[in-house]
Amino acid sequence: MKHILTILFIALSATSCISKNTDYNDAVATINISDLQTYVSVLGADSFLGRKPFTAGETITVNYLADQLKRIGYEPAFNGRYFQEVPMVEISSVSGEVTISGSGKKLFTLNTPDEAAIISPQVTKRIDIENSELIFAGFGIIAPEYNWNDYEGLDVKGKTVVVLINDPGLYSGDSTLFKGREMTYYGRWTYKYEEAARQGATGIIIIHETEGAGYQYTIPRKSALSPRLYMQQADSNSSMCAFTGWFSASSAENIFAGLNLKVHELRLQACKKDFSGFPMNMEICLSLNNEIKYNKSINVAGILRGSKRPDECIVYTAHWDHFGIGEKENGDSIYNGAVDNGTSMAWELEIGEAFSELKTRPERSVMLLFPTSEEQGLNGSLFYTDNPAFLMEKTVACINNDLMLPIGRMKDVMITGFGQSELDDLVVKAASAQDRYVVKDPNSHTGMYFRSDHFAFARKGVPSLFARGNIESREFGKVWTAQKEKDYIDNKYHRPSDNYNAPEWDLEGIAEDAKLSFMIGFELANMKEFPAWNPGSEFRNIRK
Repeated sequence: MKHILTILFIALSATSCISKNTDYNDAVATINISDLQTYVSVLGADSFLGRKPFTAGETITVNYLADQLKRIGYEPAFNGRYFQEVPMVEISSVSGEVTISGSGKKLFTLNTPDEAAIISPQVTKRIDIENSELIFAGFGIIAPEYNWNDYEGLDVKGKTVVVLINDPGLYSGDSTLFKGREMTYYGRWTYKYEEAARQGATGIIIIHETEGAGYQYTIPRKSALSPRLYMQQADSNSSMCAFTGWFSASSAENIFAGLNLKVHELRLQACKKDFSGFPMNMEICLSLNNEIKYNKSINVAGILRGSKRPDECIVYTAHWDHFGIGEKENGDSIYNGAVDNGTSMAWELEIGEAFSELKTRPERSVMLLFPTSEEQGLNGSLFYTDNPAFLMEKTVACINNDLMLPIGRMKDVMITGFGQSELDDLVVKAASAQDRYVVKDPNSHTGMYFRSDHFAFARKGVPSLFARGNIESREFGKVWTAQKEKDYIDNKYHRPSDNYNAPEWDLEGIAEDAKLSFMIGFELANMKEFPAWNPGSEFRNIRK
């Protein structure tokens, strides 16, 4: 009898394991190309009007996402609603010519936005800048941990600082300077604007350079033409600089030539610790008219409650917003954002549906979050992490994606922010199951870890993952893949040409990435431990 009971127990255990594996495999099998095509073709359609916040396109988009969350079995995340209101202010800045003078003479007249892309973040109807002294402040960085202070010895209060994009490590060739070619947050334009304001500057202008920015000058140029969104602040953004912006590379070359300086040589000099900024003996004049609009945009989210620890959650994110209807290119004015970020929304919905198909619910809750206003500075995700549906200390991890190229299956899984946390180990495990290898983002100098919604969670101490196939096509190799990415960035990124193109698109790679991210989330949702930040991560002490 004892022997028979033992055999019976083993048989039942085996049946249980098979059932569990079948349940899991059936869930994974729900992730398919047909669903991805449906989602992207809808979200990237002209009828969605470019999915811009504060427009009819927003209403269409958030209602569609809420309907999909309800359809796949996710309950509303915000007190019975799928919608979280995000108070923001929209500012449309219109500027005329920018003039640069010196020694009482007009030296340069710059056309906006072609030569200087200038906006104002302050909630005021008019900005007039008369003869504001220009100060060159290197990279515009104060980083005590790197023993670096570009503002040392400079008085910039009430003046305009001119700074370089990115970090000195990118241009120096020194892998020990900052993080070498990998951008730190100090290299982001958002930080440079923040630091200039802390130093009391009236304005800040960044010198554009394509490698350091990660995009061509057309991007800040278009941003200056488009309304900007900011979180509503009690001080009406008066703590920010009165104006911010960019010089095109050619404009900067002309201006510094007036000082007998070449920008590329100045950039190399500014990479040295003993470099000091200097007054440029020039003044800037400009005027801005701001059209101001207060409104609320919407974060969309749904929850699949966990079976054992429903107060702990895994969050998947993909922003829903794009640029709406804007400047025409080749007769097209709708910025559909099919890749940015239609493909990632489809990725997220497919993962969410796979979880909902499980007969045995995961132990932890799973949340699908679609933040607003990522394109304008992560406004939606920053608001959510300040006002979360789950406490940040109960949020186990964030798995985010953005701009997933529909170019087929990849041999690699590229991690942006590689080395930050133990989530990398789970990626390695899942990638191995798909016969793929893990690689660090080779373009870490563009600062993508700070440019998408996972960063809002990281800054709150939540280990956050941004991973997708992006380096080596299984069919065509690395060179072909790099060419495809470059073509997208140069010709479609933030342009009306980012359209859904069924004949040319291959969504098999995005389906494979969705399965990989489901595997990782499934493990996180059922393990007892919380993943940790790695030693050396700047976010480690926040979680502690």
